[in-house]
Amino acid sequence: MKIVVLNGSPKGKLSFTIQYMDYVKQFHPEHEWITINVAKKIKKLEKKDTEFQAVIKEIESADGVLWSFGLYVLCVPSQYMRFIELIHERNAQSAFEGKYTGIISSSIHYYDHTAHQYLRAECEDLNMQFIDGLSVYLNDYRIKELRELLRIFMDNFLSTIDNQKATGKLYSPLRFSEFEYQPTVLDQPKIDTKQKIIMITDEYNPQSNLGKMIDQFKQNFSNEIDFLNIQDIEIKGGCQGCMRCGYDYNCFYDDEYKDVYNNRVITSDIIIFAGNMKNRYLSAKWKQFYDRAFFWNHTPSLVGKQIGYLISGPPTPNHNLIQILEASATTRQDANFTGIITDEIGNSELLDRQLHSFANQVVYFSEKEYVRPQNFLGVGGHKVFRDEIWGPIRMIWQADHRYFKKHGKYDFPQKRYFIRVGNFFMLLLCKIPFFRKKFYNNLKSLPAKRMKSSLDKAALKEIEAAKTT
Repeated sequence: MKIVVLNGSPKGKLSFTIQYMDYVKQFHPEHEWITINVAKKIKKLEKKDTEFQAVIKEIESADGVLWSFGLYVLCVPSQYMRFIELIHERNAQSAFEGKYTGIISSSIHYYDHTAHQYLRAECEDLNMQFIDGLSVYLNDYRIKELRELLRIFMDNFLSTIDNQKATGKLYSPLRFSEFEYQPTVLDQPKIDTKQKIIMITDEYNPQSNLGKMIDQFKQNFSNEIDFLNIQDIEIKGGCQGCMRCGYDYNCFYDDEYKDVYNNRVITSDIIIFAGNMKNRYLSAKWKQFYDRAFFWNHTPSLVGKQIGYLISGPPTPNHNLIQILEASATTRQDANFTGIITDEIGNSELLDRQLHSFANQVVYFSEKEYVRPQNFLGVGGHKVFRDEIWGPIRMIWQADHRYFKKHGKYDFPQKRYFIRVGNFFMLLLCKIPFFRKKFYNNLKSLPAKRMKSSLDKAALKEIEAAKTT
């Protein structure tokens, strides 16, 4: 059989994931393996259609296709996403239809699930037959049992193709509406605020739904707000995964991106991202913008900001995108996710009202310096970063280490000495049957009573304090 490996790493043959692929291929020399570094050569694929068609020809003659990539900012690298865009822009979907496919990725297991869900949904949109996905840790190659799992994954992948087994689907096709937004003149008071607001888009056309949403949102304010079209700034390329920024946040690219991000984005209080959905994400240009912000490494650069989104397209049936955008604000940045406004509602009057309410909400939250507590995704994501930066990747991401150390991000449970002492004595006392029975009998009511008493006292003090200010 012929298996085509589409390498999504901009590092090409130096990719961690490709090393895993090269390892497992050795156990199946009877098959033909073709590896194509589509991310590394993405500019050539964009400029030369003959180069792109050569890739498509290999896929047409393949029995199976493997997508291989390293995780870049909660999803696949922007160069890989651009390759997927080219498939649709150049009507090459038929080459993928009916092909068996699978995914192999490598990462520190931080939001690898959203990258896999994105790519599996894209495969299903191409009418491919998805077999399985495998997410490996960067250093799994050192563990014999995990190498065996990789071989089992590949054995199953090849067996499924050889025996033409049936596969299932998880994602419904996205349906893009033909709704044309017709904004009205706002009959609402303008918002006057000292908060610095920036709107960032990858595409501005005043006749498109997105352009009209951008203009209508801006009309809610009495003052001019900063507006940035990322197509207008010099961005020489996507993140290369070189990790040179790990020591002092300095990207190897010499272009306008870093100055714009540091001097316009970071200095804002409210950041509104606006974009059109393209397939299962926003555009690859947007992904390039997010990936390049990784020169700040795993250090949050937008702490305390209000971050919201204006989207033209149907994000609500695409829950994976919603999770990525929320995590981009909260888990990644310690910022406040203020929500998403989209034109998929198909009602101009209601969209006007939503944009007005959204504008008021982001200003209110910003003036109050409101950042809601992290949920499971944020807490869990922080612990992944904390443990990895303290441990195996500290030698590379030294700037992260300094930030985490300075800002108390190394909040390991063993440092909570009061809890440790309390646990020690309670574990001993619970060995006494009488104490154990009384302790567990009171668990239903006592904690809630103590909590109510404490909150009532706090509320009384805070209400009195508010009356005096």
